[in-house]
Amino acid sequence: MEPSVHSDSQTPHLPGNDLGGNLPEIHIRPFAAGDESAFWELNEAWIAKYFTIEEPDRVVLSDPVGNIIAAGGHIFMAFAGTVPVGCCALLPMEPGSFELAKMAVKEDQRGRGIGRKVLEYATAYARKIGANRLYLETNRKLANAIHLYESVGFEHVSPEQVIPSPYARANVFMEMKL
Repeated sequence: MEPSVHSDSQTPHLPGNDLGGNLPEIHIRPFAAGDESAFWELNEAWIAKYFTIEEPDRVVLSDPVGNIIAAGGHIFMAFAGTVPVGCCALLPMEPGSFELAKMAVKEDQRGRGIGRKVLEYATAYARKIGANRLYLETNRKLANAIHLYESVGFEHVSPEQVIPSPYARANVFMEMKL
C-alpha cells in the first residue's frame, strides 16, 4: 500500500536539487527485513552529531519491527540505487494520529530533496490509511528541518499543549491536521 504520488518520475526537478553528475534516482519504499541496521545507522548519525543518543532512542532503534511496526506504525526507507540514504517512521498515537519520528537523511546526501520526498511520502501514506493528524517533536537547533516541516503544513504547538516528551532534546512541537 504505497502512495503513488511520489515516484521520481512525478517529482518535478527543482534547481539546486542536483549535486552534479549522474546520481541514482531516489526511491522510497516501506521498511523490509534487513533494513534494521540502516535505520539504526541513519538515525544514530544525526542524533550523535547534534545531541546525545538517549535511552528512548536505543529502545526504538534496537528493535524497529517490535517497537514501531508491530505496534501499528510504519517505517519508510529512501534509497539512492541500492544505498539507504534516508528514513522516516510513523509511530501510532491515539486512533487516527501518528507521530512522525526518526526522520534522517545521510549527511553526504543532503541537498538533494530527499528529506522532502520522505516527508511527503510519509504524509501521503498517513492520509491514505485514514490518519487525521501527524505530530512531531524536534529541536530549535534543527532550523532546516523545522523549515521543511512548516513548508509542508506542520504548525507549531505550545509545549503546554503536549504530553511531556521522553526526549530531553525536544523543545519544538508541531502538528499537521490531515
